[in-house]
Amino acid sequence: MALALADVADAITLPRFRATDLVVSTKPDLTPVSDADRAAESAVRGRLEAERPGDGVLGEELGATGPPDGRRWVLDPLDGTKNFVRGIPVWGSLIALEEGGVPVVGVVSAPALGRRWWAARGHGAWADGSRIRVSAVSRLADAQLSTDSIVEFDAYGLAAAALDLERRCWRSRGLGDFWSHTLVAEGAVDVAVEPAVEHWDVSALLVLVEEAGGRFSDLTGRRRPDGGSVLTTNGLLHDEVLSILGRAR
Repeated sequence: MALALADVADAITLPRFRATDLVVSTKPDLTPVSDADRAAESAVRGRLEAERPGDGVLGEELGATGPPDGRRWVLDPLDGTKNFVRGIPVWGSLIALEEGGVPVVGVVSAPALGRRWWAARGHGAWADGSRIRVSAVSRLADAQLSTDSIVEFDAYGLAAAALDLERRCWRSRGLGDFWSHTLVAEGAVDVAVEPAVEHWDVSALLVLVEEAGGRFSDLTGRRRPDGGSVLTTNGLLHDEVLSILGRAR
């Protein structure tokens, strides 16, 4: 069902990518939203209402319906909207199913990249039909890091710690949004960190990274799918990264 919902979203978002008549507005939190964001979430919700009428839904654009503690779908119809509206192909739809607040299914579909990742609790993590695993890198000096900008970390008093982490790693790139964490799941990146995320940004990623053998937490080390901050690693580097960031906190 989650894969079918991703198909629904892709059928709306991809044709609107780089469309000359794309309509973009600003939400109350000053972040952009396009007509594709809202149309994709509406279409996914419509499919769920028809086929899973008893399930709750939490979506970035249209809010929450149904009880939060039962079966609930968590939707980010277009993660990476800033990329989307500028014609950068790093964006995608994130779809998770939670049971009792715990993610059990996650799908990330990035049609402009031609990539799709999915996972289900106890069934492993997959990318484009192939099983994926996190890396076996065990030293930060050998690790590839994907991180947000220093300016973002500075807003939370973490600029010095983020810079320290970058200096300790072999290589650092800001790959952005969901992509950083899917690359952790498939072993191309060893550590990915963001100082501020929302529930719909990370619920699907939690099950994907964990089923790939990695570790997921916020920057205090708490395993939580409801946002705040996020750190994903191959598991071997997690505690060391938390220690570096924790000293600043």
